[in-house]
Amino acid sequence: MMTLKFSNPQLLDEALTHKSFFYENRSSCLAHNERLEFLGDAVLDLCLTDCLMKRFPQKSEGQLSKIRAGLVNESQLSQLAKQLNLQEHLKLGKGEQQSGGREKSRLLASTFEAVVGAYYLDAGFEKTFLWVEELFAPFLKENLEGDELLSDYKTQLQEKVQRRFKQTPYYRVLGSEGPDHQKKFHVGVFLDNRQIAEGQGRSKKMAEQKAAQKALEKFDGSV
Repeated sequence: MMTLKFSNPQLLDEALTHKSFFYENRSSCLAHNERLEFLGDAVLDLCLTDCLMKRFPQKSEGQLSKIRAGLVNESQLSQLAKQLNLQEHLKLGKGEQQSGGREKSRLLASTFEAVVGAYYLDAGFEKTFLWVEELFAPFLKENLEGDELLSDYKTQLQEKVQRRFKQTPYYRVLGSEGPDHQKKFHVGVFLDNRQIAEGQGRSKKMAEQKAAQKALEKFDGSV
């Protein structure tokens, strides 16, 4: 994994400073990470858009947008934050620390975006692009089969179940395994308190799609 090296360490320090820490330490703390998060969100979108445009020259804008949306979400970004061990270096206020802030998905995802923004300011677009491309390669691979986007099996299953049974399927995490940076989730899909299928994936979202796919196979014999 490519290691980030900052020529201006203050940018990284700011990216890891939550506003709760800033407000408790205004006399010694210069800034928190929300501005860098704002920048990082835009930089991340640009990097992934550039990557997808080059990798899939035949795909439409709608298809590319769908792939990008599947890559950039709270679950994925928080996993990447843990992969980089950002939670160990976060500067949190006492209240946020006591409420388990280091494990909050939304906070970790925001911190990851802030680090992206900080690295962009420090190293420029080219190095940031290469880093983002490397980080997202495993997620991109799992979201795709060859060059085809995995189908939205959850929507297909919900529509079929609602038509046939007038009910809505729901999902539960059955367990997980592996270290934070390589975690695999096991998710079950249920109907009327009965589990009808199970799926696995590197994120809860992917595991849900796999579970929905298997449920559809049970209903139809094939998808």
